[in-house]
Amino acid sequence: MTGAAGAATGTVQVSLTPVFVRLKLSLLRNGLKGSSKRKFAYLSTLVLALGVGVLQMIGLAVLHGNAHAGTVVVLLAAILALLWSVMPLFFPSGDETLDPTRLVMLPLRPRPLVRALLASSLVGIGPLFTLCLAVGSVVAVAQGPAGAVAAVLGVPLLLLGCVVLARVVATANVRLLTSRKGRDLALLSGLLIAIGAQVANFASQRLSQAGGLSTLEPAEAVVRWLPPATAVGMVDSVSRGSYAVAAAQLVLTVGAIALLLWFWERGLTKLMVTPDGSTIAAAEPKKGRGEGTSGVWSLLPDGRTGAVMQRTLRYIVRDPKMKSAWVSSLAVGLIIPVANALQGQGSVYLACFGAGMLGVQMYNQFGQDTSAFWMVAQTISTPRDAYAELRARAFTLALITVPYTVLVTVVTAAMVGDWAALPEVLGLALALLGAMLCSGALASARFPYSIPTDGAFKNVAPGQAGLAWMGIFGGMLASALLCAPLIALTIWLHVSGPQSALWLLLPLGAAWGTLATWAGLRLSAPTVSRRLPEILTAVSKG
Repeated sequence: MTGAAGAATGTVQVSLTPVFVRLKLSLLRNGLKGSSKRKFAYLSTLVLALGVGVLQMIGLAVLHGNAHAGTVVVLLAAILALLWSVMPLFFPSGDETLDPTRLVMLPLRPRPLVRALLASSLVGIGPLFTLCLAVGSVVAVAQGPAGAVAAVLGVPLLLLGCVVLARVVATANVRLLTSRKGRDLALLSGLLIAIGAQVANFASQRLSQAGGLSTLEPAEAVVRWLPPATAVGMVDSVSRGSYAVAAAQLVLTVGAIALLLWFWERGLTKLMVTPDGSTIAAAEPKKGRGEGTSGVWSLLPDGRTGAVMQRTLRYIVRDPKMKSAWVSSLAVGLIIPVANALQGQGSVYLACFGAGMLGVQMYNQFGQDTSAFWMVAQTISTPRDAYAELRARAFTLALITVPYTVLVTVVTAAMVGDWAALPEVLGLALALLGAMLCSGALASARFPYSIPTDGAFKNVAPGQAGLAWMGIFGGMLASALLCAPLIALTIWLHVSGPQSALWLLLPLGAAWGTLATWAGLRLSAPTVSRRLPEILTAVSKG
């Protein structure tokens, strides 16, 4: 950075681009040091993403020569660009080089900084996965020598268009998303994702009923003129012999990327020279004494359990990231069964999806406290203290999730019209919830990770994203195994057992979930007490 700053002042001629690329690589490398589990998680995530990307690339290449190949890849390019524009705002990026607010004190000129940030943005798992899809897309539609030449241009143009679009959106919203009130807008992400997923599901069902991919051709005819999908449309047009159309699409693609780069440079300039007043607010009147023990808070238990429950509930209400996670889970857990019921394909068993969505909130309990966990750590010296802390957090989740699970199950049964299945489904949902509380406590003790506080669109510290996903998916697998006996009993009762005994699944599921939660808390408490320094270090990295 010293050489880069000197370059901006004219004393030393050093290019910013290699500096930022080396910085990105150093951050990725240093994020893997000190923990073999973190290294394994990151490398396994890289291998998985690369494997899926290569399989997607092969699958798209197989479409070569298909009459509907152009329709598929053009729409895929548009969806890919849409995901790139949304994902950096609401999902972890783990890339410190892409936060321009960290560079405001350095004398860096905007145009070299744009080039450097763009180059560093192309290093990572996301760009590699996008590159695989881009290559598969152009191979699917490229025909003849002219098509091959167009494909060579189309791949980098699509990749650059996606990356630049993401950076423009992130830069334009970085001040808003890093302010306390502005980060509350992240609540919309859960609703948008939930509604978008159901729209995609509904569209796919309508597509299968309407007669195939030919029904998408009108939409594709419009999308092929929307950058950066125009990069793939250009390759398809050249392969069809429409050179004038391909030239127009090429000009449109290059012009859109140039315009996005100009907006990015302008946004960086404004960000680097404008004071941040987004966090300044009028002084609020002081609240009266005893507020924490009055009103609804007085209904909580006394002692440590009530204090921990109140603290956790306040986090859910006040912390933008926790609030966003809860709103997303609550929305998706209700929308999935209701939307399927409205389409006439609903099942009461989909109510278990809501329990699973809320059970995920038990994972990484200590990381949710961020750097403030050191104050909690001061109160944990024995396994008994750790058990009391985890038990109170589990009580808080149960206070919300159990009534919600009952509500979703009843609503789903009413919409589907299958009241007879209500007891068994509710029992399975409660058992699943208890199993996820169990596995969540174990994952919190063994796989803690840091949640950065300096960016609303970063939920995992650099180098820990793979560890987070491994802990979550491992916990989900463990939860499924814990529920396997109850699921097997349900199947047996439906197939060969007495149908009149299905109602017993309700008390059995509730007891099973309670027992699983108790066992998970008991097994996790000694681990938390023993690994407290490691947990404190892991959750404080952000």
